[in-house]
Amino acid sequence: MLVQKFGGSSVADAERIRNVADYVARAHRRGDQPVVVVSAMGHETDDLIDVAAKVSRTLPGREMDMLITAGERKAMALLCMALHDLGVPADSFTGSQAGIVTNGEHTKAKIVEMRPDRLRAALQAGRVPVVGGAQGVSVDHEITFLGRGGSDTTAVALAKALDADACELYTDVPGVFSADPRVVPRARRLSKVSYEEMLEMNAAGCPKPAMRSVEFARTHGVRLHVRSSFTWEPGTWIEQEGNAMEQAIISAVVSDQSEAKLTVAGVPDRPGIAARLFRALADHLVNVDMIEQNVSVQGTTDISFTVPHDDLGIAREVVANLQDEIGARGVHADPDIATVSIVGAGMRTHPGVSATMFEVLAAEGINIEMISTSAIRLTCVVRADMADRSVVALHKAFGLEGEGNL
Repeated sequence: MLVQKFGGSSVADAERIRNVADYVARAHRRGDQPVVVVSAMGHETDDLIDVAAKVSRTLPGREMDMLITAGERKAMALLCMALHDLGVPADSFTGSQAGIVTNGEHTKAKIVEMRPDRLRAALQAGRVPVVGGAQGVSVDHEITFLGRGGSDTTAVALAKALDADACELYTDVPGVFSADPRVVPRARRLSKVSYEEMLEMNAAGCPKPAMRSVEFARTHGVRLHVRSSFTWEPGTWIEQEGNAMEQAIISAVVSDQSEAKLTVAGVPDRPGIAARLFRALADHLVNVDMIEQNVSVQGTTDISFTVPHDDLGIAREVVANLQDEIGARGVHADPDIATVSIVGAGMRTHPGVSATMFEVLAAEGINIEMISTSAIRLTCVVRADMADRSVVALHKAFGLEGEGNL
């Protein structure tokens, strides 16, 4: 049994939908039991959100969920029609019909229970279930949307609930790469990556697959296969980490320019100041990533932290309102930064990785402004215009360039 998820680019138009139907039909005819999850066609979700913004200032969550999930329902019905034309019996299911039960948080609901009885019945009857992704029904019987990347989460949750052999995530790229191929043309596709490495890559800026789906897969032991729906070639397997002796030291280099830096200068160095600052940010739903506090000089210190660009305005306002209360000397916002990260399970057993990274960046004349580490990730904040240069240099220094796969 395979759960096969097809993203928006994979079902962007009638021709792409027919291609997907042909692929699913082949799997069905060779004896596999495919369960298909589809996203909305192309950029339809964005289009629906744009229309909503033109007719409403309030954008009530319940109605937004009802609107956005219509995109997936359209795609699943069209794919079923294409499958019927190929002689493959197929049934479309909304998230609620598929038994995906969520909490009541509109626009970003979370799955609380799976009841895929109707899907099991369809499979037993030799039919192909096609499920609308990123949607479910709340415990209060309301239609809910799982948020961006929710179709990946739908697929992983169904794979767990149905005890599938694997969950295949089809997209517009042929797998997970050692770096962004647009920045490093000789980046190689990773044949296998651990859940932990993939989550660290997600945290460092790698957008696919959705981080939430990888977390779900790790928790429930679902094997993921990220593949291209344009070439159908084997992609990248995401699964439990293997023998540490077989791990590459570094698997990938990832950059992210979606964050900005805030520095609170001249903060009194006494207990409770940092707690007051970051509690206020949390109360305003500001997601803080990296934090750095300088050594105290004459009883004061500087605290720097990064936030998403979208949160910079509110974060700056919150800190400015607190400035007098906490006794800070000033607040400085810097939107022109980027993070550059190296990720690899082999870092645990190989000393000197951080020294190599710092030496490579120094040789390129790239200044490091902040540093963050985990067991298998090392992240540096650099100037935004140095991000691509950093990635290229580190990718080469750690031997990730070349032909073929890693």
